Amino acid sequence: MELLLQQVMAGLATGAIYACMALAVVMIYQAIDHLNFAQGEMAMFSTFIAWQLIQWGVPYWGAFVAVVAVSFVGGIAIERILFRPIHNAPVLTQLVAFIALFGILNSSAGEIWNFTIKEFPTPFGRGPLFGGHLISTHDAGMIGVTLLILILLYLFFRGSRLGLAMRAAAANPASARLVGIRVGWMIALGWGMSASIGAVAGMLIAPVVFLEPNMMLGVLLYGFAGAVLGGLSSPGGAVLGGFAVGVIENLAGTFIPYFGRELKLTIALIMIVAVLLVRPSGLFGRSVVSRV
Repeated sequence: MELLLQQVMAGLATGAIYACMALAVVMIYQAIDHLNFAQGEMAMFSTFIAWQLIQWGVPYWGAFVAVVAVSFVGGIAIERILFRPIHNAPVLTQLVAFIALFGILNSSAGEIWNFTIKEFPTPFGRGPLFGGHLISTHDAGMIGVTLLILILLYLFFRGSRLGLAMRAAAANPASARLVGIRVGWMIALGWGMSASIGAVAGMLIAPVVFLEPNMMLGVLLYGFAGAVLGGLSSPGGAVLGGFAVGVIENLAGTFIPYFGRELKLTIALIMIVAVLLVRPSGLFGRSVVSRV
């Protein structure tokens, strides 16, 4: 029983990171109706910037806030410079642009900071929480930060005019334009917020997996799985999906024979395929019906 509880708590901790990535993926998807395959590399690059600031003597939380702000501006810049000109281009063209962005960020990080593994600090410490053995202080911190982000986003989208405008632009761009909402800038703000959330995920997972240019590949796949499981049209569902993926892959890797740690990534792929076959809209997503 103690082993089961340990694996569940560890799954919730890693699931918090998957939830952040799933939330970032969903925000981009709602803005442009496509998945951002460079989401993980954007988070990785932001984490390297935070590491560099810390190496220059900036306190952790100062670097954290600075990188979240820089990532927000960077996300807007990427949308304005790279994706706005091809907004009406075929899907394949946009897919190539995502892949190109992936390669540019990955190669640039390797060129600037090289491909050696670097240790990233944690502000929460690495000891057990309250002296127990179920969860560490860093894991508890990851869960707390993820839940705080979810609450802040809920309040933003439900209680602010800007949040309501972004929801309207995502739900019905044509009608939003008719009432004076600048849909293009709402999409850009979605990119900025998605980049900031991804940066938070990168800075939280870096102390666990260590910092290097390819650190987010597996995390992004788990984030996609969480977003598909919870629903690409539901930010809250994506967060719950991310937590669920973390717990399921941890339990399967521990208790199901032949999976082990080496095949845990396969679980994410199986979950994506299974959900798409049974319920393409996800557990909490809404099905869209169009008249033709």
